[in-house]
Amino acid sequence: MNLSFRKATVDDCSRIRDLASRIWEPTYGSILSKEQLAYMFEMMYSTESIYRQMTELQHRYFMVFADGQPAGYLSFEKKSGNTYVFQKIYAVPEFHGKGVGRYMVEQALSHIRDIHPQPFTVELYVNRGNPATGFYEHLGFVKSGTRDHPIGNGYYMNDFIMSIKVG
Repeated sequence: MNLSFRKATVDDCSRIRDLASRIWEPTYGSILSKEQLAYMFEMMYSTESIYRQMTELQHRYFMVFADGQPAGYLSFEKKSGNTYVFQKIYAVPEFHGKGVGRYMVEQALSHIRDIHPQPFTVELYVNRGNPATGFYEHLGFVKSGTRDHPIGNGYYMNDFIMSIKVG
């Protein structure tokens, strides 16, 4: 399988939403209620929200392609000083276990090294019920805390904070 990685632009907002629609239910359907799934999906993945994340919030989005087909996406933002946050790391379910997730993380870390040559830390937030915690630990991330982040409508994101130091 030939993988490629490129920076996404605002022209990719609808493509990212389409990918998310294929990923969201399989990833969180057994963890969150249908109501919370629907609420969070619209909050995070309306084309307007993705556009705002890219333009106003300065999230950098990237897309990964497997043999030329969209296979996933990743976004990160600079939190402060030497800390970045991976906001989203998602591969289409049929690509799970095939190296796409690892490839996205490696490519994103390489991109950050290019723009931030000093040592840095990357954090990510992963739902405490998501088995992906093992995947991130395998890549070198460690659990560094928890958070219960209110997102509106009475819902919370109940996450592990995971981090990796680079450089």
